[in-house]
Amino acid sequence: MEIKDLKFDDKGLIPCIVQDADNDKVLMLAYMNEESVGITMEEKRTCFWSRSRGELWRKGETSGNTQHLCSLTADCDGDALLAVVKKDGPACHTGTESCFFNTLSGETGEEHFTLDDLYGLLLGRKQEMPEGSYTTYLFAKGREKILKKVGEEATEVIIGAMKDSKEEMIYEIADLTYHVMVLMAEAGITPEDIRKELGSRHIIDKKVKQETMR
Repeated sequence: MEIKDLKFDDKGLIPCIVQDADNDKVLMLAYMNEESVGITMEEKRTCFWSRSRGELWRKGETSGNTQHLCSLTADCDGDALLAVVKKDGPACHTGTESCFFNTLSGETGEEHFTLDDLYGLLLGRKQEMPEGSYTTYLFAKGREKILKKVGEEATEVIIGAMKDSKEEMIYEIADLTYHVMVLMAEAGITPEDIRKELGSRHIIDKKVKQETMR
């Protein structure tokens, strides 16, 4: 199939689902026009048509979260596309790995739960501030309260470790992780920011190891 065979809508657009090549996770849904499809294929990185701005939009052009194209496939009717990509950063503007984190029906399931899911939930609480939510309470009280809770939970982790209780340590580390991520959401720090920092340290460690082995 060629670009000319695709079925664009009356606005000249075609939906494109973006999927992570590493774990098959659906990252986002965006739209392409004939030109952006051609650019995506030629440059081997996703390029979309921004319906809100009315212009071409190369993913990562300003954020650095580029998506490198592995394959671009049309469905059986030629009216939808699937882009499989290797990504440099989160797909969602909120900082989460995927744009799909708001559950409408069913359970996410423990085996599928990620810190990105939690971060997306926290951002939702920060924006909507629903009554009766503990997370809403923390955001309403502000950074001083959040920092106090981070300190308290860190102490609880230490106490659990001193007791040599794995079960208690898991429970308290989970509490600490939650409160640290509330702080991250409050401060505008994303999970990807932390991954990049840890990744840079890993690279430094490898360089040091290589130097030592010489």
